[in-house]
Amino acid sequence: MKKIKFLPALLNGTATLLLFAVNLTLAQTPEKRGEYLATAGDCISCHTAPGGQPFAGGLRMNTPFGYLLTPNITPDVKTGIGSWSKDEFFRAIHDGVNKKDQDMYPAMPFTSYAKVSREDVDAIYAYLQTIKPVSNEISINHLEFPFNIRSTMVFWRELFFTPGFFKPDSSQSASWNRGAYLVEGLGHCSECHSPRNVMGAIEQSKAFTGALVDGWFALNLTSNLRTGLGSWTAQDIANYLKSGKYPGKSTALGPMQEVVHNSTSKLSDSDLLAMGVYLKTLPASSSLNNQVKTIDKSKSEGARLYIDNCSGCHQSNGRGIQNVIPPLASNPAVIAPNGADIVKVIIRGIGSRNGYIPMPSFASRLNDEEIAQLSNYVRGSWGNSAAPNVTQSMVKNIRANPGI
Repeated sequence: MKKIKFLPALLNGTATLLLFAVNLTLAQTPEKRGEYLATAGDCISCHTAPGGQPFAGGLRMNTPFGYLLTPNITPDVKTGIGSWSKDEFFRAIHDGVNKKDQDMYPAMPFTSYAKVSREDVDAIYAYLQTIKPVSNEISINHLEFPFNIRSTMVFWRELFFTPGFFKPDSSQSASWNRGAYLVEGLGHCSECHSPRNVMGAIEQSKAFTGALVDGWFALNLTSNLRTGLGSWTAQDIANYLKSGKYPGKSTALGPMQEVVHNSTSKLSDSDLLAMGVYLKTLPASSSLNNQVKTIDKSKSEGARLYIDNCSGCHQSNGRGIQNVIPPLASNPAVIAPNGADIVKVIIRGIGSRNGYIPMPSFASRLNDEEIAQLSNYVRGSWGNSAAPNVTQSMVKNIRANPGI
């Protein structure tokens, strides 16, 4: 939820104006521009509870230290941000300090939003003031002691937060800089796609290498050929962000499916391509790379389970049917370092989306051992080389806990 001012930069010896506002005409109102920016920041996903009013808060955010409920950001005076000034809103977004002068918890990605310009934050504020006010009092803090004491955030901020606007790189193209601004700032991609340390801060040396989010694995976004986006083009990435699918390779699952629906599918083609351009330059590193092991594909039971239950749709070599049934070979959701994603799909099925037909649940047809064997077989076949780390206990836990 931020943006940087229009800054001139010398690119390839030519003075070029880097337009770090969205690709909208100057005639548009700040409110309309702010709507686009709020969409780029995916504000609605986090600030809308299941079945709740848009932006009225109440979504549960689980952390290793307890949970938080997202606040109401509608312009309701008593329970939302209707009494907030423009400066108070900017301070929350850029500095992570709320109207009560309290340090905010990093479940709100102010560490990324700090890069957004004052102009863009003001536009988002203008837009939020136009939406329907909703009276919805939220008790935000449900963290365990001592983390529920906000003063503990003083130490966290000293160690892990340095506020500062995004600074364009004059050696890069305007598209690259625009993409960097969106990925690093408004899109806050690293917040989900990076592992965190014991204090809940992003491990910067492993940024974008993938991480677990609400039980789903947010994929490696670096240029690693095996575990990341190394084989994707910038346009492939843009198409995926627009549609939620990469024909012949993958489809968005879990939280990423929501991100595509609420945010990236609504962005301009040029912004999505810019994000692809930037992501393609991330170093091809992955802290997960050394954990990859080759499964023993001689396990006939896994092969039998696949033939009996899956091959009719996903084909004998896991290639699927283009635009109808997603492939399993080289599918990032299948070969993620943690096998929870594929287990959830087998147990719960998945509805039709993006042109793909629905997949039924196999929860009543297969037991925990069989689901584990099938998952590991798929993760290690047709060139897939993910670790055979799906266990019966993992399957049992996922089956018993539909919320994870």
